[in-house]
Amino acid sequence: MSDKIDWDTSPQKRLSYNSYLRVEDLLSLQNAESKPAAHDELLFIVIHQAYELWFKQILFELDAVGERLDVDDVYEATRLLQRVLVIERLLVQQIHVLETMTPRDFLSFRRALNPASGFQSIQFRELEFLTGIRRGGVMKGIELTDTQRARLENRLASPSIRTKFFAMLKRKGFKVTVPEDDEVLEGEAMKSTMLELQRLYENPEKYFHIYGLAEALVDHDQNLLLWRFHHVRVVERLICTHKHGTGGSPGVKYLESTLVKRAFPMLWEVRGHLSDESFYGTSRGFTRTLDGDDIND
Repeated sequence: MSDKIDWDTSPQKRLSYNSYLRVEDLLSLQNAESKPAAHDELLFIVIHQAYELWFKQILFELDAVGERLDVDDVYEATRLLQRVLVIERLLVQQIHVLETMTPRDFLSFRRALNPASGFQSIQFRELEFLTGIRRGGVMKGIELTDTQRARLENRLASPSIRTKFFAMLKRKGFKVTVPEDDEVLEGEAMKSTMLELQRLYENPEKYFHIYGLAEALVDHDQNLLLWRFHHVRVVERLICTHKHGTGGSPGVKYLESTLVKRAFPMLWEVRGHLSDESFYGTSRGFTRTLDGDDIND
């Protein structure tokens, strides 16, 4: 059996930019619901379809991050996570394109969207579940096909990135308790785990790669929070605070309630356990001047 690749360049099979990306199919998917079509509905559709495409890429990368964590490949997990962070920063900026609509522009087609809502994004729920924000109750408010429900249930049944991170720490010799998804550690388990995280954060030069991964996970958590915050503010500018969302939610008030979510609460909390005396250089018998020179104490 030959390993030679058969590059078929006949006119019938010759690949082009448009055929490879299926541009015609892609451009046929922006169909307005308002009649006659409101000018700004196309913008609204394009932005949200772009979000779903990027969510697909983020899920693809985070699944790979989880696979790398399973085999303690800290470098590759961090490298792929850095790609996710760049995409997420783009998504935070993208939401503000909607602010080029006036409230009147949005209201010209908003009624036609009922009862659709961003709350119903299956991929965003997958992203939350995969990261470690496990709230299976949100599925009750989403109309799901059997395939969609199976996808979300599979995410809930599989270990999250948070669980895999703590399992990796334990294999690396850190005496941590691996929390179950949505579990809040208490008592001795919480105390001993926080002490180990404190050891990691007080010695970033010793655990450089693991520390870098931990901070990338905090960045990911923060990007989700920033996306939610900017989303809330954009919605508030368009419909104020007292209108309900198109899907029946309390609108801005509901969105604001999501700003407390954390996938990695212990990685946030550990900063409050660090001593003001444990900065770099103190335990090594020297301090640093502003120009970077070392001075012996």
